[in-house]
Amino acid sequence: MRRLVRGGALALTAVAGLAVVVTAPGWFYLVQPRGGLPGPSIADALPLDELPHRSGVPLLAFVAVWATVGLTLGLLARVARVERLTAALTLAVGVGSYSFAATGVSIFVVRQIPALEAFHAAARMPAVYLPAALAGLGGALIGKRQIRKRRRAPLLLALLVGLAAVLDLVVAIVPETGAGVVERLAPHAVQGVSEALLAPLGVGLLLTARGLLRRKRRAWQLAVALLGGSAVVHLLHSVDYGATALVLVALGLIARRDDFDVRGDRERTAHLARRALLLGIGLYGYGAAALWANRLMADQPFGAAFALRETTAALVGATLRGSGHLSGSFGDWFPLSIFALGLTCAASLLSSWLAPWRYRLRNDRRERQQAESLVARFGVDTLAPFALRADKSYFFSEDERAFLAYKVVAGIAVVAGDPVGPDDAAPDLLRRFLAFAHARDWRVAVLGAGESTLHHYRAAGLRAMYHGEEAVVQTSEFSLDGRAIRKVRQSVARLEREGYRAEVLHAGEVDETLRIELERLFDEWRGDNRVKGFTMELDSLFRLDDEDAVFVIGRDASGVPQGFLHFVVAAPGRALSLSSMPRRRSTPNGLNEWLVVTLIVWAKEQGFERVSLNFAPFAAVLSDNGERLSAGERLQRLGLDALKGHGFQLENLLVFNRKFFPRWERRYLVYERRSDLPRVALAGLAAEGYLPVRATRQ
Repeated sequence: MRRLVRGGALALTAVAGLAVVVTAPGWFYLVQPRGGLPGPSIADALPLDELPHRSGVPLLAFVAVWATVGLTLGLLARVARVERLTAALTLAVGVGSYSFAATGVSIFVVRQIPALEAFHAAARMPAVYLPAALAGLGGALIGKRQIRKRRRAPLLLALLVGLAAVLDLVVAIVPETGAGVVERLAPHAVQGVSEALLAPLGVGLLLTARGLLRRKRRAWQLAVALLGGSAVVHLLHSVDYGATALVLVALGLIARRDDFDVRGDRERTAHLARRALLLGIGLYGYGAAALWANRLMADQPFGAAFALRETTAALVGATLRGSGHLSGSFGDWFPLSIFALGLTCAASLLSSWLAPWRYRLRNDRRERQQAESLVARFGVDTLAPFALRADKSYFFSEDERAFLAYKVVAGIAVVAGDPVGPDDAAPDLLRRFLAFAHARDWRVAVLGAGESTLHHYRAAGLRAMYHGEEAVVQTSEFSLDGRAIRKVRQSVARLEREGYRAEVLHAGEVDETLRIELERLFDEWRGDNRVKGFTMELDSLFRLDDEDAVFVIGRDASGVPQGFLHFVVAAPGRALSLSSMPRRRSTPNGLNEWLVVTLIVWAKEQGFERVSLNFAPFAAVLSDNGERLSAGERLQRLGLDALKGHGFQLENLLVFNRKFFPRWERRYLVYERRSDLPRVALAGLAAEGYLPVRATRQ
């Protein structure tokens, strides 16, 4: 019964819509006699009146009537509960088909020509296409709003916009010939501008296609405007299928406008406005300077008004074939240079306007204190203290019971380690952070995620892949006894025979003199290299003070520090985590092994259960001889082998960690989509300090 009622309602709505369309031309007879409207006319809007020369209707009246019809049809579609996109396409095709049929029949009757010629003539008339476009627009604007967003809709629309861009570029390369519809109404200069703008419009549509794929509102706005402009440019040549396709894509965008909800960075708008002003001043300054330097090539005296007119005409492409007021080679290259510079500036501004939000480091005093408090209470994970680096921003759960630390590199919000806080707060925190990042057009990646939290990431729709292994020594199990660890035992004995001694101090116990000495040693060890580490290294030796950090200092026989290990304290987990291990280049081999052993013994005495050494990326891949590796892992192995000698000491790190027979705890890279992996890899390397990255702090 419900289906019958629904079908009857749709039938009545269709009949009412048809009645509205059929009676629409009658309104032209009411407005036509009054005439006097400015602007051009639409020819053959009333083809039955072609013989008495009353078939033309003023463009303003034509648009007003059919826009009213389109809105009425859109209301009927809304009453019938027809979704916007369906309404737009149905109305556009339906009204277009009716107009084509009615116009073709009318021409056949009035002109007394073969039917095929009559319909061929109707297919080239704007009076057929404009009603269809306005009716479709009414359906797209007023039809029923979609109940839920469709994940693939932006992908499809982005693909269609990309195809429209290709169409513009093809037409620009192979321009159409023949009289166009608007061509008869437009002056020659406007026609030249339209031809010049086809290629820029195509490039602009290509730039917006990527933004549409990522649901950007600004990309949607720009795409609709560019598609409209592109359709007009196509009309300047002829009414063709290209203009029709562009209008249909624009209708699809308008109908699915709710899918594009990623807002742009408002703070960037003011910056871009200033930048556009400066670029405009530069363009017109260049134009004025070039015209003044070549003023003998002009047929008019140089002046501000002349420079403004010539530069503007060149900028919009009106003089690409040469200026009528400039002679010689200057008259050929000046318009081209201005047009090319204008396109470059426009593309730069457009790319910046559509770019992801600019990352601004957020690390105020209150947030840092809250983060420190949560690390002190819930920092069980050995990576938790590293969240307190100064180059990380904090994102808190709504009740501030948990947080995560991140920075944005190349549009990727790189999170360091797992969320810090109670386990039950992680799902809501991740959900809110994903929404926060997506609203800014950032992708999300997590470096060093622990195995115990993977279920939270997967529940949030994220993926995980093996990243490496963290070497964790259990202090209760460690011993220097046995043949397997004899090399470490020998290093310890040798250094002690040479008079080396070690001391373990909390950060708060380091006096000013020793502090300066340690910082000097650290700077000497680092040299010109940037500070590496984002996930498991502090950016400053004394970022954590009091009892939150530990130094193991190795002194030679004369008492001079020759090297040290810097550990952070994960108090809730009764663990220490290695941050850095600087030493002088002249120190004997085995110094670091000796300091590690000293720290482990001290940690056991102080009640620490675990000592985390270096994280070994791709340890399982590097340690296998290749026979048991999958195809993907073998590809990883090849890539890692290629990085040897370029600052990536991965195998050396793995060999060092093995000396202490640690437990290996797997760490994972968490990401959103497989297509993001190349960008995520580069962003991760940049965050860790292995690739240069522009500073983002303001």
